[in-house]
Amino acid sequence: MIANTKRIRETAKRLLREDIVDAVLGFKQGTVPMICQPVLVTRPEDVDVLYWDSFCGVNLANYLSKRKDRIAVVAKGCDARNIVVHTLENQIKRDQIFIMGVPCKGMVDPRKVRLALKEREPLEVTEDGDKIVVMGEGFETSLSKADLLQDNCAICIHRNPVIYDELMGEPVPEQEGIDRYADERKLEAMSADERSRHFQDLVATCIRCYACRDACPLCYCPTCFVDESRPQWLGKSIDPTDTLTFHLLRAFHCAGRCTDCGACERACPMDIKVRQFTKKLEKDVLELYDYEAGMTEETRPPLDVYQPDDPGDFIE
Repeated sequence: MIANTKRIRETAKRLLREDIVDAVLGFKQGTVPMICQPVLVTRPEDVDVLYWDSFCGVNLANYLSKRKDRIAVVAKGCDARNIVVHTLENQIKRDQIFIMGVPCKGMVDPRKVRLALKEREPLEVTEDGDKIVVMGEGFETSLSKADLLQDNCAICIHRNPVIYDELMGEPVPEQEGIDRYADERKLEAMSADERSRHFQDLVATCIRCYACRDACPLCYCPTCFVDESRPQWLGKSIDPTDTLTFHLLRAFHCAGRCTDCGACERACPMDIKVRQFTKKLEKDVLELYDYEAGMTEETRPPLDVYQPDDPGDFIE
């Protein structure tokens, strides 16, 4: 991670000095442990603020929509795939972006770290190879990074950026033999009533803060459907029907476009596993159309196009 940070700073300084880009979008260390913040650097002398470790989980593609400047962006595997989606959907032009690709072995979930600490307060968290070292008042402990990964990272098979202008480190081995859809098959085995109760229970604690929407790089509509008044799609309260409708409609809006970056779950203050909605649709799109979002700049998402031979058995 230190080597990646050094390479990111060196590349950012060169890009800004040579006037290749107007700004560099990356991460800086936060003011509390296990938090890294997005940062926009516009001067070569400020690049030392840039930083990279296993807590840089925010998807920086979320900040690219409709930009007019030339920008370099630090992008791990899922970020790069979202950049592909953004260019396909005309949110930004490919020649505007310099992609600083970072091979990624997965982002650590701060919630899992806190759970492992059993209510002890972390004051300093560092990385040591495949270990996360946590220090606090009267204790120091070493935890296995593999046990602390975000759920989406644990099953990720696209850890290296699919597109980049320059890599910030050596490619990492991709995970093999991963069952990405074990949970979805369990859902499919349920009856319709069981699935209905499952998803109602899943979002029962939702407070409708829309953090999942705001963190999602796909949610760039000028006016979200939840804010429309003519017509009004759903109410503003935490009525169970309205809440479930919000999550279902947002998931269908992401169908064929979601890269499973985990930004939605990472942002949720109630720790709701909202990926269960989008992951099921990801599985369906893969099986119906043999398509994974953001893997190529040559093919648009299947729900964005019409083909005469599209599967239609479900409507016959």
